[in-house]
Amino acid sequence: MVRRYFGTDGIRGRANRVITPELALKVGQAAGLIFKNGEHRHRVLIGKDTRLSGYMIETALVAGFTSVGMDVLLTGPIPTPAVGVLARSMRADLGVMISASHNLYADNGIKLFGPDGYKLSDQVESEIEALIDSDLSKRLAKSDDLGRAKRIDGVQDRYIEFAKLTLPRAIDLSGLRVVIDCANGAAYKVAPGALWELGADVISIGVEPDGMNINKDCGSTELNAICHKVREMRADIGIALDGDADRVMIVDERGHVVDGDQLIAVIAESWKEDGRLTKSGVVATVMSNLGLERHLGGLGLELIRTPVGDRYVLEHMRAHGYNVGGEPSGHIILSDYTTTGDGFVAALQVLAVVKRRGKPVSEVCHRFEPLPQVLKNVRYKNGKPLENAGVRSAIASAEKKLGRGGRLIVRPSGTEPVIRVMGEGDDKSLVEAVVDDVVDALTEVAA
Repeated sequence: MVRRYFGTDGIRGRANRVITPELALKVGQAAGLIFKNGEHRHRVLIGKDTRLSGYMIETALVAGFTSVGMDVLLTGPIPTPAVGVLARSMRADLGVMISASHNLYADNGIKLFGPDGYKLSDQVESEIEALIDSDLSKRLAKSDDLGRAKRIDGVQDRYIEFAKLTLPRAIDLSGLRVVIDCANGAAYKVAPGALWELGADVISIGVEPDGMNINKDCGSTELNAICHKVREMRADIGIALDGDADRVMIVDERGHVVDGDQLIAVIAESWKEDGRLTKSGVVATVMSNLGLERHLGGLGLELIRTPVGDRYVLEHMRAHGYNVGGEPSGHIILSDYTTTGDGFVAALQVLAVVKRRGKPVSEVCHRFEPLPQVLKNVRYKNGKPLENAGVRSAIASAEKKLGRGGRLIVRPSGTEPVIRVMGEGDDKSLVEAVVDDVVDALTEVAA
């Protein structure tokens, strides 16, 4: 079934064009009706990042939820994972995060969490879509059953305490100089505050949001600023979050970037040593480097691959009992603590290993040599290029040439008319050649 509103991570688009007050109102009404079960007073918790459009969307959501009789708790700016944690701990019937994650300020989005703190299933999202497009006028609350809305204090402190408690009691961060880049986003207060309380010498950047500078030249997708600051301040480590703090990238003391694959390796190996892994493996996507798979194999751990998207990683983790998973982009899911990716909690786990080992981050966080990886995109106008016989033949030939020493992933983007071609292997020249062969075949039919 083709869905009109929900994508792979909630509803997202240009603010006041796609994400309009009218749509937010309808989402609030539809989601509120679905999650009103039982006779108790129902309530929804709404968090947001720092985008200018957050005020508009928040107000429209409040109108929607209160119009169907749900009370609303407004938190102000907090990380996306905090919404999942707080929705569950505060016994809310629903959690909402207003954010477009790592996108620039002109975009925004609506992410929904159930009372268990997890993002909604495809089935529930489809039910919400059906209600959005229907006439709800006869299902609105009576005048004396309307909901109330209020801003609540202390949620940032609750998240800080939650994050700190994910560390072993014996660990403090005294002696570590940490640069934290909060992308002028949702974690701009909680992340520096938590690090300072844990004893670190904290240097903060990306902590002056103005509504329009979220993710702009900062954060986990724009790393030049933090790499420069780490070198300038002679810091031990840099931590770069994205706009809603559900992903993280690390920068070592030399100003070199450590991606999500290396972080998965660090955490998995540490948790294996401590007997904390629930299964002898971790979950990642098809985009994780083959070097990670080989490294984990050498530790007796399996790498289970899912389609691209943190929701697919989490679904597999929940279905099969794994407690560590993630993506190269820095979505790290540690299900012992959180119900979605939490960049800051993942960073704390890495800091704990750095502190315990007493060695430089460049050594602690370099667990394997990544295999050469080439990624190219081919834009197409219409049709289904991957069904073309010539394209299929080129893909089969490329896979045969790579053999067991490499991988080829050819997949359509989930958000735009683009085919992504990724190849990796021990022989960089061979990888580049086979990727080019596939790209050429796609280009012929994509025009």
